[in-house]
Amino acid sequence: MTRAILLGAASAIVSVAMLAGGFIAGRPTPALATDMSVAAAPARGEQLNRKDVENIIRDYLLANPELLLEVQKALDAKQKEEQRITQLGVIKDNKDEIFTSANDGIVGNPSGSITMVEFFDYNCAFCKRAIEDMKALTTADPSLRFVLKEFPILGPDSQKASVVSMAFHKMMPEKYSEFHTELLGGHGRATEAQAIKVAVSLGADENKLREEMKDPAITKIFDETYDLANKLAITGTPSYVVGNDVVFGAQGVDVLNQKLTEAKAACASTAC
Repeated sequence: MTRAILLGAASAIVSVAMLAGGFIAGRPTPALATDMSVAAAPARGEQLNRKDVENIIRDYLLANPELLLEVQKALDAKQKEEQRITQLGVIKDNKDEIFTSANDGIVGNPSGSITMVEFFDYNCAFCKRAIEDMKALTTADPSLRFVLKEFPILGPDSQKASVVSMAFHKMMPEKYSEFHTELLGGHGRATEAQAIKVAVSLGADENKLREEMKDPAITKIFDETYDLANKLAITGTPSYVVGNDVVFGAQGVDVLNQKLTEAKAACASTAC
């Protein structure tokens, strides 16, 4: 990725230089400072051709490689800001789907005044660690409504486990939090069989559960979640949405707490 950015930055510099070369073509060319250590410029009155410009830029960048790092830093900041603005629009246009979908499980206070959404996969090792962050946040803040959005991206086992999870949530939403905690917090890989075992242990009728698992609406819900994640530039788990922010990865309870504080402050100032 870094190499690609640096090559892109170099190309951009060369392009600008070529434009400059075209602009001054046929005009007197001032002498370049000797401390630039660049190739000799064309004689006065000559036009800069492509090779002249490429040689000048190449030698200048070799003498000043830190320029590429500055360009990379500026480009990275610009791309992050563009992504943030795009995410703001996506969150604004999809508030109901993100924060209040009836298809999602809830931990904490179902009527809480502040909501955090986690995109997760039952076989994500980082999600398994992040479950402690969820517990800490919901225990510390009784106003927190913690929404769990099934985002199975780690293969067939994950997808099948999430199908069981969605079916169980529809049948016994009041026990979804227990189901989620036990399956995600368990040892080994989450599979359909393991998910069914957890569901039955919590009182689900296995035959009815298996029938519910056949509901084609489950696949449609997954497709909608994948589409939403794509719009938010979410490609991994866990990822969170809180307020107008998207948090990528298991950043830890302190980072999530800070985002909650910012979201509460924003709501207080805008009466959201």
